[in-house]
Amino acid sequence: MQKTLNQLEPQQRRDLLVLFSAGLLFWISIGVLLPTLPAYLDAIGIKQQQIGLIIGAFAIGLLATRPLVGKLVDTRGRKLVLLIGTAVVAIAPLGYLATTSIPLLVIIRAFHGISIAAFTTAYSALVVDLAPPKQRGEIIGLMSLTNPVGIAIGPAIGGYLQVAGLYREIFWISIGCGAVAWIATTQLRQPSSTLAQKLSEKIDPREIEPVPTTSIWKILTNPALGIPALVLMLIGFPFGAIHTFLPLYIQTIHIDFNPGLFYTIAAMASFSARSLIGSRSDRYGRGIFIAGSLCCYTAGIAFLATANSELSFICGAVLEGLGSGTLIPMTVALVSDRSLPQQRGQVFSTCITGLDLGIAIAAPVFGSIAPAVGYPGIFTIGTGMAASAIVVFSIWGNRSLQHSIGFCLGRDRDVYRQN
Repeated sequence: MQKTLNQLEPQQRRDLLVLFSAGLLFWISIGVLLPTLPAYLDAIGIKQQQIGLIIGAFAIGLLATRPLVGKLVDTRGRKLVLLIGTAVVAIAPLGYLATTSIPLLVIIRAFHGISIAAFTTAYSALVVDLAPPKQRGEIIGLMSLTNPVGIAIGPAIGGYLQVAGLYREIFWISIGCGAVAWIATTQLRQPSSTLAQKLSEKIDPREIEPVPTTSIWKILTNPALGIPALVLMLIGFPFGAIHTFLPLYIQTIHIDFNPGLFYTIAAMASFSARSLIGSRSDRYGRGIFIAGSLCCYTAGIAFLATANSELSFICGAVLEGLGSGTLIPMTVALVSDRSLPQQRGQVFSTCITGLDLGIAIAAPVFGSIAPAVGYPGIFTIGTGMAASAIVVFSIWGNRSLQHSIGFCLGRDRDVYRQN
């Protein structure tokens, strides 16, 4: 990493380091609440179904604002949207402390969801802006580590404070990390986007060549792109269950296991997967890694469905982390392979929305059936949905069944590949 940074201009190096710091603090702010917010809501007397509704509102805020922040990133600049994301992540935890009203908590949680929609979109765009073309892939890989590292540190802190019942301190740590991330973001210098630069130069926007767009319906009905979106949506259900109900599940079976440790182990496994699979997928194809990640993820959820010991949760965390850490970047790469450069942003956001939608639906749906099936039942259903994602990708992941199976085994090319 140091060698790569030394090859950059001093201003580029400074901005990337500042941006990395802001990203790490942002994800710590998010992560510290992962194992603790459901338990906090339970502690203040909120019922299981209502906890699912509140936690799920996060994804609703994320879904509702993705199109808007994407447009803002291109028209108003990366820095402004980064400032919005870090401001929201710093302000939202104050709301959890200020009220116990369920409708207000739903609104606050949806507001909190705006932070990820804004920050992740602007962060990725600014990394690409700052990275020299010859080093872009390497720098993007290095900068993406803020997520698994932050999601490893945050839950570990939150989980240990939760054991001592220090919920107020947990929220203030989340607020503090978000505030420092906002301060760091104010120090960034951003390269102007094409449209922002044209506007600042007072050039008639009508002179700017429009970028071709594709309707969401056309994307979703195109099997080359709709199947990855469907796979992510199916995985979104168990993913949402893990981040909503796992801390409460651990409490009910009376195992002396820190919920934060689960998220930390999963993040470490995700970190390992991300650092290994990128170059190998260029050699062997995306299919074998996506199929393998789906198998890992399904096995991880199955461990949780039958968990009765600390070892079960540790094994589940490792497999879930390896699965998600491979699946998400590989699906992004697959979608990029299958789309035209001028349409890639819209295609990417639409496909990733499949994951967001699965998470959004999972929390209230699983919360409503939790009293009837229990937490093991929720993760059993999640295992079935993850397994169905394997079936979908194995049958329809390429142009024909033969191509799909060969693609999953790394023996056949991606027929849908555009470049």
